[in-house]
Amino acid sequence: MKKQFIGDLKIGEAVNDTFVLMEKSVSQKKDGNNYLNVVLGDKTGHVKGVVWDRVDEITAAGVSSGDFVDIAGTVNEYRGGLQLVVKKMTTCPPESVDPADYLPTTRHSIDTMFERLAGQTGLIKNDFIRQLIQSFWSDPAFVKRFKAAPAAKNMHHAYIGGLLEHTLSMMLLAEKIAGHYSGIDMDLLYAGILLHDVGKVREFEYQYRIDYTDEGRLLSHIVIGLQMLEEKIKAIEGFPAETAVLLKHLIVSHHGAREFGSPELPKTIEAVLLNYIDEIDSKVNGIRSFMSAESSDESWTSYHRLLGRHFYIGKTREET
Repeated sequence: MKKQFIGDLKIGEAVNDTFVLMEKSVSQKKDGNNYLNVVLGDKTGHVKGVVWDRVDEITAAGVSSGDFVDIAGTVNEYRGGLQLVVKKMTTCPPESVDPADYLPTTRHSIDTMFERLAGQTGLIKNDFIRQLIQSFWSDPAFVKRFKAAPAAKNMHHAYIGGLLEHTLSMMLLAEKIAGHYSGIDMDLLYAGILLHDVGKVREFEYQYRIDYTDEGRLLSHIVIGLQMLEEKIKAIEGFPAETAVLLKHLIVSHHGAREFGSPELPKTIEAVLLNYIDEIDSKVNGIRSFMSAESSDESWTSYHRLLGRHFYIGKTREET
């Protein structure tokens, strides 16, 4: 039974427990000998670690990313964060652990969120678009994966149920934001929100850890999502060609810029709104998650390298 969780680790603490080996890479010391950089995870988060000794022995034993590993070591401070100095690392059979200890999960009820999201389909007035969305909801294999999938590996909604939570949040945001403007095709916007990340059900694997599948690394959720959309559209007789193109554009442009992975820039009002609604929800969730992982007695977070700043938490914290 797991007793030590990453979210509770303290500097100077001895660690002797099981974790998921999320990442492993070999580097070299100045003397030419190898050492390992690792990232270890459980349901409370992840921590970087380093293995200075017995590297060849560990490598020869076939310890790989994705394995459960028994760890013995100590917690140090390194560059303002925690680092686990690993003295011993051996594989642990998956059947001996409880997967629920290793995968972070949404705080909300997955079934309740899905019922609410599926109910939002009723807002769509266009018969073809509504039929398209219903074809996804009536696919049991898709729904099972959609309910469980994370929305990302690290940055935002990086937990079981995260994709569902993110999509529902965006739908609720759209009612508030897009409703401010006239002339918006709300059917297209709602469909874009519901479909923009569907490819993530195949981009990620999330049985024991959250990581990219081979398909996800090779194609990305945008390409996978286009394939899934095309398959559903082909099954609907008489689906309007222009509507199909506009829906595809929403998927290919929702990251907003080519350097962020979108093959095309948003070129319709609905696509622009989708991009910003996606950006708002992902950033707020990511920043809140970053804040919640920080020390409870600090007013400022540590430096967020991706966003390039510290964030002010305040003197007291409220549940987010």
